[in-house]
Amino acid sequence: MPYNRVDVAMRELISAFSGLEAADLVDRLARAAAAVANTSYAGFVRVDPQREEARPMYVLVPPGDPLRVRSWLAESGVLKELAYAVEPVRLAYDPGVGEPGFLATPVPALSCDHVYVWVAGRGFCDGDEHLLSRYAIAAGRALEAASGLEAAVRLLRGVRAFRPA
Repeated sequence: MPYNRVDVAMRELISAFSGLEAADLVDRLARAAAAVANTSYAGFVRVDPQREEARPMYVLVPPGDPLRVRSWLAESGVLKELAYAVEPVRLAYDPGVGEPGFLATPVPALSCDHVYVWVAGRGFCDGDEHLLSRYAIAAGRALEAASGLEAAVRLLRGVRAFRPA
């Protein structure tokens, strides 16, 4: 079989663009959000296009979930609040009544979904909100770039599949 530059070039591009796993990226972004906010809890919430329902798309909690953030997310009404919110949402820290402290900010620039990055586990101030908002911009760009790479791989596979022999 003769050396085929197009096949080699397509294979190399597909390999390079496929190296990023979306689930791994979301995990890394959540871990970085937790680090930025100096807490152990972070994640992402996706809101449906009609802004009627919000669902966790990723939840990072420490082993044993000492503040019970997973159950708090499901039971507290914060997901409903995020479904309607257009601004950051900050809730007070009061472990005596089961409030873990919560801060969520919209992730801008995602083309089709409303997504929030959130952190929890302590009291948050205006400075934390500003920092998380700036982080959300970077996270949005990273998620869009990953989506763009996935689309590029699909297109490259099509080019390779339909290229004349």
